[in-house]
Amino acid sequence: MRPSPHNSRTARGLLAALLTALAAVAALLVTTQPAQADTEVCEEFGSTVIQGRYVVQNNRWGTSAPQCVTATDTGFRVTQADGSVPTNGAPKSYPSVFNGCHYTNCSPGTALPAQVSGISSAPSSISYGFVSNAVYNASYDIWLDPTPRTDGVNRTEIMIWFNRVGSIQPIGSPVGTASVGGRSWEVWTGSNGSNDVISFVAPSAISSWSFDVMDFVDQAVARGMAQSNWYLTSVQAGFEPWQNGAGLAVNSFSSSVNLGGGGDPGGPGEPATACQVTYATNVWQGGFTADVTVKNTGSAAVDNWQLGFTLPSGQRVTGSWNADLSGSTGAVTASPAAHNARIAAGGTQTFGFQGTYSGTFTKPTAFRLNGTACTTA
Repeated sequence: MRPSPHNSRTARGLLAALLTALAAVAALLVTTQPAQADTEVCEEFGSTVIQGRYVVQNNRWGTSAPQCVTATDTGFRVTQADGSVPTNGAPKSYPSVFNGCHYTNCSPGTALPAQVSGISSAPSSISYGFVSNAVYNASYDIWLDPTPRTDGVNRTEIMIWFNRVGSIQPIGSPVGTASVGGRSWEVWTGSNGSNDVISFVAPSAISSWSFDVMDFVDQAVARGMAQSNWYLTSVQAGFEPWQNGAGLAVNSFSSSVNLGGGGDPGGPGEPATACQVTYATNVWQGGFTADVTVKNTGSAAVDNWQLGFTLPSGQRVTGSWNADLSGSTGAVTASPAAHNARIAAGGTQTFGFQGTYSGTFTKPTAFRLNGTACTTA
């Protein structure tokens, strides 16, 4: 039986609608990233990787009581922290997330260890989640050593105490105050028997901050506790609990190291990096997109490039393409995807991101490619 023209048109219409719906679903599957399940780590020195670039570690060493951390897409939270140790001694653990190398465990793609004199900047961002029913500090650790070691204890430890709860204090004794990164800190120095320690203690709790790690490294060098020919081996953000600690969290963490300071990050005779950046924007009320083109104006290819810049106050990154952006406010570093990791001599790579802003919209004023200042087009 031949179908009537009406039925044929109806069938064709239904087929077209079905194909349109399937195309929409296919597009959604392509553009939507699958959710990643959180990973729980309970082994004493167990660890896992987040964002493909940082290591979350349980790092329980001062007690036999159980401790577990759950790694998230952007940080971690302490899900179990039993037992306690005396507050006049060492803490029971240091659950943390890090960039660099810690006892031979190196984060993927890290630029560390790197010689201090060869680092132009090391932007980092941290957001903490605190609890009240525990004794702990929220500590950001910076490790320095005369050699580029990736194992064992380093010579000098810089500790930034973002928060202190309970009757605990840093190693050593107070030696005064200092202004670092636009904030005032109480400074302590001492030794734990294995390494020297310089601690910067915030007068009140800081729950989130974007800053340059090198501001604190410079303080250690100026105070004779490190030298410019030493190596930065890792930066770590976490907690030192003495009592309890379940619920403590690093909500987000980012860390980048931009090479190109006074040292020699390239090999002998290697051509210097030169670059030009074009920053094109589309702005609407409260939001914007930025298309960034990085041109290599030098005479040699640039591999595994990183572009550092600072977003003006009030701006926040909400998404990106063709690059991974560390940090959503303040200091930001763009790192390439696998397919655009090389910028040929005279060539370009382009990435973009979307963001929000408050107040008046302005563009970043300076860009650095692998630590080298770029011109703007």
